[in-house]
Amino acid sequence: MLNDKKIAIIGTGNMGEALISGLIVSESSKPKNIICTDVREDRLDEIRREYGVRTTSDNLQAVAESDIIVYAVKPQIIAAVLKETAEKLDMSKLIISIAAGVPLPAIETCLNKDLRLIRVMPNIAASVKEAASAIAAGEHATKEDIDLAMAIFNSIGKSIFLKENYLMDAITGLSGSGPAYIFLIVDALADAGVKMGLSRKEALFLSTQTVLGAAKLLMETQEHPGQLKDKVTSPGGTAIAGLATLEEGGLRTTLIHAVEAATNRSKELGEVMLKNFANNNACKT
Repeated sequence: MLNDKKIAIIGTGNMGEALISGLIVSESSKPKNIICTDVREDRLDEIRREYGVRTTSDNLQAVAESDIIVYAVKPQIIAAVLKETAEKLDMSKLIISIAAGVPLPAIETCLNKDLRLIRVMPNIAASVKEAASAIAAGEHATKEDIDLAMAIFNSIGKSIFLKENYLMDAITGLSGSGPAYIFLIVDALADAGVKMGLSRKEALFLSTQTVLGAAKLLMETQEHPGQLKDKVTSPGGTAIAGLATLEEGGLRTTLIHAVEAATNRSKELGEVMLKNFANNNACKT
């Protein structure tokens, strides 16, 4: 799918490096077709040695030489980086942003030109190539552009395409923030194991492996979680006693409220970002 497309990764932090590694390990792209940028020369040296990709501190050069540009920079600086590279951005290039909380309309406001834009919300599991990523497209992005974006982000996990851009806030609340909820659950399960007499190491291993195994079972069987839950519970057994306690404590409702709260916060931050981009001097000529 990516063939010999030249790909620029603007920013080589954790997510940028995860993309570089994913593209190369999956053989979706060759190192010679990837050019990476960063403000830290020592970081670029490290990335070049590790992956054999091309590197430069010149964002404009990287954009000029590429067919696909992935902006993997922090939301606070993306306006400045977009404007810095704007003169080399046109309809011949696919532009992908993974800046959390920055909606496509903010990018469009900043650049003020017709472009093939895509926004992606991956999550922290990209570092182990198990990210859950959602992809949303701008007005001028084509079906091929969406396929190219999915090919890139499938190299670090699994991705879905959203027809409705506004649902990206829900994605942020669910899968973007979701690993934090799971980490808390795993930690709580480990605490429970310690309370019941297990060592911390044993309890943490068992709680982590249990979550991993349950997730893999769901993915591979494609059964509804309720059906799998019923397979674990037996009349008067241990699992149903534990489940009754979880329901009494409101775990289900609490998780729903957590996703709702994170989604609403994402909407608030997106609105602030849109206003900031409209008023930001970095986005003005």
